[in-house]
Amino acid sequence: MELVRIDAGWFTMGSDDGLENERPAHRVWVDAFELAPYQVTNSEYATFLEDGGGDPPPSSFHDPRQPVVAVSWLDAVRYCEWLRVVTGRGFRLPTEAEWERAARGGVEGRRYPWGDEPRPGDATRWLTGPEPVGLGAPNAFGLHDLCENVHEWCSDWYAADSYATSPERNPRGPESGTRRVSRGGSWRHRVKVTRCAARSSLPPEFRYTDYGFRIACDVA
Repeated sequence: MELVRIDAGWFTMGSDDGLENERPAHRVWVDAFELAPYQVTNSEYATFLEDGGGDPPPSSFHDPRQPVVAVSWLDAVRYCEWLRVVTGRGFRLPTEAEWERAARGGVEGRRYPWGDEPRPGDATRWLTGPEPVGLGAPNAFGLHDLCENVHEWCSDWYAADSYATSPERNPRGPESGTRRVSRGGSWRHRVKVTRCAARSSLPPEFRYTDYGFRIACDVA
């Protein structure tokens, strides 16, 4: 399975000029980890289903290269657990801090993976559904579709004020909650691309056709 190694390092997480739940901007250390360059596709998820992983998601998007959508956080976790058994490797969902470090591509302060301004052509993309993964240029880490295409589940419980008390090394979110963190943009929204710092969340049992995920892995 193709993965990208993200080396350990510090970065500034959050934004002081964004929404209240993105504040305060704060320095965070993240240990090295690996992340899939693409969102999990229908083709990849189908292998999980064929191996007894459950029922197909209730989605009308079936192109093998489209990201799988209408999967709950619980579904995404079950996929990672299955992948751990099949491969013997430490697959899991990324933490919120890992996701933002990856989205920023090692560059401090940019609003988007590519810079500070929205891309002019994005208003006419994703009009009827998610695109096949990897159509656009990757960021500096070689990762595709971060901040766009579909929301991506993260492992953390969500709290709007969690940054105020978050540890500076490998934060993993609150101990409990009612919603799980999601990151990235959505083909269903009027503004389809999010900033790197933008946060979203959803109850873990919910399934929407603009929610998917990508996998992370512990570094051996």
